[in-house]
Amino acid sequence: MGKIAVLHGINLQTLGRREPDIYGRVTLEAINSRLRRMGREAGVEVDCRQTNCEGEMAGWIAELDPDDFLIINPGAWTHTHYSIPDAIRAAGTPALEVHLSNIGARESFRARSVVAPACLGQICGLGAGSYYLAMNYALERMTGRAPGRTAEGVEEDE
Repeated sequence: MGKIAVLHGINLQTLGRREPDIYGRVTLEAINSRLRRMGREAGVEVDCRQTNCEGEMAGWIAELDPDDFLIINPGAWTHTHYSIPDAIRAAGTPALEVHLSNIGARESFRARSVVAPACLGQICGLGAGSYYLAMNYALERMTGRAPGRTAEGVEEDE
């Protein structure tokens, strides 16, 4: 079993203080902490990283294996940076694109993602919940069971 890489793009280190009416008040560290805990509880390694350098992001993606899973929030690179989807395709790693805000309901230039076609899907507009839903999907895909469920798929507290 591979690992789950959670890669945060440009300016996401400012979460919690940057435009809280759009991005919320949760910090990147709080999101990463919860994602790591979710992975630990499922027995899956979670590697969270943030960069403001596109080349560094592409390099991290290139290090991934097809057995890994990528959750990526490219930030503003979503709309213009073709090296990110190219790196995802080259790595052969299944990926989900996430965004805190609903990119389709904001400025028109944000509505189109050049990254989405390289991913299995996109989750956006749910604040930090976008990340947590992506993590649930990744964990289920990697372990064959949903978090909080037994291997048979029955709720553990039933």
